[in-house]
Amino acid sequence: MSDIEEILSGVHLFRTLSGSEIEKLVEDSDLRIVSPGELVIKFGQPGRFLGVVLSGEVEVSETGEDGEHHVLATLESGEFFGEMSLMTGEPSCADVTASQESRILMIPYYICSRVLAERPESVTAIVRMISTRLRNRRVDESAALRVEDAWKAASDRYGLGLTSSRPAKILVINCGSSSLKYNYYDTLDQSWNREGLVERIGSDNARLVYSNGTTKINWELGTIDHDAAFEAMVKILTDKDDGVIADLEELTGVGHRVVHGGSKYSGAVLIDDDVIREIDELSSLAPLHNPPNLAAIRKSIALMPDVPQVAVFDTAFHQKMPKQAFLYGLPYRFYEEEGIRRYGFHGISHNYLALKAASYLRAAYRDLKIITCHLGNGASICAIDHGRSVDTSMGLTPLEGLVMGTRCGDLDPGAVLHIARANGMTIEEIDSMLNRQSGVLGLSGISNDFRELEESASQGDHYALMALHVFCYRIRKYVGAYMAAMGGVDVLVFAGGIGERSPWVRGLSCQGLADMGIDVDDILNRSAIPKNDEVIEISSDSSRVRILVIPTDEGRMIARETIRSLGYHSTTEMIRSRKEKEIPIRFSVHHVHLSTEDSDVLFGKGYELTCRDALSQPGLFCCEEMVDLEGPRGTVKGVTVYFPPRAVTQVEVSHSDESELGIRAPIRRSGDTEGSPGITLRGPAGVCKMKSGVIRFHRHIHMTPEDALVYGLKDGDMAMVRTGGERGLIFDNVLVRVDPDFELCMHIDVDEANAANVISGTSGELLGIHDRR
Repeated sequence: MSDIEEILSGVHLFRTLSGSEIEKLVEDSDLRIVSPGELVIKFGQPGRFLGVVLSGEVEVSETGEDGEHHVLATLESGEFFGEMSLMTGEPSCADVTASQESRILMIPYYICSRVLAERPESVTAIVRMISTRLRNRRVDESAALRVEDAWKAASDRYGLGLTSSRPAKILVINCGSSSLKYNYYDTLDQSWNREGLVERIGSDNARLVYSNGTTKINWELGTIDHDAAFEAMVKILTDKDDGVIADLEELTGVGHRVVHGGSKYSGAVLIDDDVIREIDELSSLAPLHNPPNLAAIRKSIALMPDVPQVAVFDTAFHQKMPKQAFLYGLPYRFYEEEGIRRYGFHGISHNYLALKAASYLRAAYRDLKIITCHLGNGASICAIDHGRSVDTSMGLTPLEGLVMGTRCGDLDPGAVLHIARANGMTIEEIDSMLNRQSGVLGLSGISNDFRELEESASQGDHYALMALHVFCYRIRKYVGAYMAAMGGVDVLVFAGGIGERSPWVRGLSCQGLADMGIDVDDILNRSAIPKNDEVIEISSDSSRVRILVIPTDEGRMIARETIRSLGYHSTTEMIRSRKEKEIPIRFSVHHVHLSTEDSDVLFGKGYELTCRDALSQPGLFCCEEMVDLEGPRGTVKGVTVYFPPRAVTQVEVSHSDESELGIRAPIRRSGDTEGSPGITLRGPAGVCKMKSGVIRFHRHIHMTPEDALVYGLKDGDMAMVRTGGERGLIFDNVLVRVDPDFELCMHIDVDEANAANVISGTSGELLGIHDRR
C-alpha cells in the first residue's frame, strides 16, 4: 500500500474501504502538489471535488467587508474540504490556500457520491458535519450571505463553460434536410474544440467546411447523401493530421438536435428505441426536420453502438408553458386527439441566451424575468419568467409569430382562405407562399437578407424601408405583450444574425419603449457587434431594463444538455439501485405566512398567534387562527395561518382556490413572490390588501442530508416521482429540499392529488432526476 492509500485508510470517510477500493479511488482522483500561498479552490469556484489533505497544511479563509483576510479553519493531514458543495451544489464559499507545501487528493464528486452511498458509516460521518453547518446557517446571517455572495461570484454558474469534474468528449450533430452541422467539445482541454459543416447535401457540389482552430479546411465532396455526409464528418474528426480523436469510441456522448419533441419531452433524454419511435411519429409535425434528425441518430448509433446518444429537443424548453399560452381557440378535441397546440421553437437558443444573460448579470436565473429575441431568417421571441418559458411567438409550426425572412408570421386565417379561393391555389401552393415567398422578402420584393434590405432602405427604397418597419414593429409589439404577460421584465436580449449585427433593427424595435423602462443608448447600440461569446450591454444609464446583445451558441447548449443528461442518467441509475425508493406523500392545502405588521392589522396589535401543530419544516407551526381570502371573483374562508412571522406576507393557494378567487397565481418556490398577484386578507380585527404575494406552491420533496447522499441528490435538484405503480402518474418537476431536521416526504397540492387519484397515506417511487441547478 502506498503512503497515499495508507493516509486515506485512516480518514474516517474511507475506513471501511478495502485496499483495492482505496487504490481505485486514488487512481480515479487527481493528486495535486501545491506550493505555499498557492490557491487550491477560489471563492465562487464551482464545487466539483472533495479535497483530502495528505500532507502539509491548508487554510480556509474569507475576505471580510473590511477587505481583511480572515482564516476560518486550518486543515491538516487527513482532513478534507468541499463537503458542502457535494450536498448543496453551491460554489465554494471560501478560498482554500496552501499555507505550506502540501499534497492534496482531489476526488471528483461523482466518484465520491458513489463510494459514500454504499457505506452507511461514511454517510453518517459526513452527514454529521453537513447537518451542523446547515443548522448554523439558520442563525448565522454572515454564513448565509457568504453562500449568496459565492453564487454571485461564480464564473460559470450554469455550466456553459462545459468544465466538469468528469472529463468529456462530446460530439454535437445538427442534421438538416441539406446540411450537417457538427461541433466537437473537449471539456478537459477546450483548445481542441472544433466545428464544421457539410453543406449542399443532395446536390452535385456538396462540400465539407471544417475549422481546426487556426485554419479552415474545404473538401469538395461531389454528389452525396446524408450517410456519406456523416462519413465525411467522421473522416475529418479522426484524420491523423487535422482530426481530434483516434476513433469514435473516444467520445463520451453524442448530442443530437431534434426539432420537434411534441408534448412529451421537456428536457434532453438518452436515446433508446422508444425515443426513436416518438421522434419518428412526430415527423408529421416537422416533416422537413425530424426525418433528417432521425437519420443522423440512426447512423450515429450504427457507427457508435456503445457511445451514449442524447436527443436535445428544440421544443422542450417551451413545454412548461401554461395552457392559456399554448392552446388555440379551436375545438378542444383537436388538442386532445391530434396535439394541435402551440409548441414553440428555437428553445435551445432561448434557454442558452437566458442562462448567458443571468451569468453576465451575476444574478440567479430563476429570479429574473427575461425576454429573448432570436432574430435570424427564422425569428422568434420568448418570455422567460423565473426560469420557465411562459410564452413564445412560434406556434404549432415555425410559421407563427414575427414577420421573418420568408415566413409571414401572424396572419388572419381568413386571409389564407380568401387568397386560396380568389386565386385557385392548392394547399401546397399556399404552403410555399407562406413559408418561402412571404416575410420581408415578400414585402420588399428585394431580399430576405437584411444586409441587402438595409442597404436598399438607406438608398431610399420605400418597400425595403416598409419591410424593416413592419419587422421591427412586430418585435416591439411582442416585447410589450410579454412585459404585460410577466408583469414586467428585467432583461431584454437580442441575438441571432440580425439581432447581433443590426443596430438599426435593435434601435427600431425598442423605439418608444422608454416609458416602459426599455431605453437604448444609441452610441453603445451603433458600436455593438459582439464576437464569439462576448456579451455587450446597450441599455442607457436611465434604462430600468438591462438590454444585452449576446451571440447565441446552440452547439454549446446542446453539449451542455448532453453532459447534464449523462450525469442525470448516472444519478438515476444510482437511485434505481437502491432498495428503498418509496417516499411518503402528504397533501398541502392553502395557508398564509403573515408579516408581523399584517398580523397586527388582522388580529390586533400585539396579538400572539396560538400554535396548534408542528409541521415537517423545522420551526414551522400551523396556528389556531384563520383568515379569509377575498379575490375579484369570490372568497375562500377559513385559511390557516403559519407561524413564525415572515418579513413579507405570502399566501399559498391551490388551483381550485384560484378559480374561486378569480386570480391566476404563478407556481413558485416559497418566498419567491415577485410579480405575483395580490389579494385581500380579512381577519377578526381588520383588513389587509396585498399588492402581491399569492403563489401556488412548487411540489417538493423534503429529505435529510443522509437521504440525499444515499440517493445521490443535491438540494435544489428537480426529481421524478411516480405514484400508483408501474402505470401510474409521473411527476417530473419535483423540487428537492434538504435539511437535517426534515423527515422524508413529498408534498403535493391537494388538487394535484385528486387529479392523480392519490389517496392519503400513499407513497411515491423516486425514479431519478431531470434537472440540476
